Amino acid sequence: MPIISISLNDEILSQLDKLKKSMGFSGRSEAIRAGIRNFVSEAKQKNELSGNIHAILLVVHNDEFDHIVSGIKHNFEDLITTHLHSKIEGDKCMELFVIDGEAERVSTITNDFQTNKKMDTVKLVTL
Repeated sequence: MPIISISLNDEILSQLDKLKKSMGFSGRSEAIRAGIRNFVSEAKQKNELSGNIHAILLVVHNDEFDHIVSGIKHNFEDLITTHLHSKIEGDKCMELFVIDGEAERVSTITNDFQTNKKMDTVKLVTL
């Protein structure tokens, strides 16, 4: 089995260790492999979307990055039927987008949020 090396900041490492313990993984590598399998599965699902779809897109970020969310949102106003913004904890914000549109555009808006390193969580749920 090939070995790869990754760098994690202290916060992510602490969260990884908590997940490892709470989910019963025997080690960090096992927990990371499970996370990668989940990531691959979600990417596959997103890539297999077709036609007109209805979805919910959840984005969590620090409030100092509201302008980034607004910029991405502006590019996809044709997809977004409802947008809810809420402070959830301290300086964290949650954005909930109800989306209706072509699968390719839904994948693009999701990807724009997922590839932005300022976003903490991005989750697409198709309906």
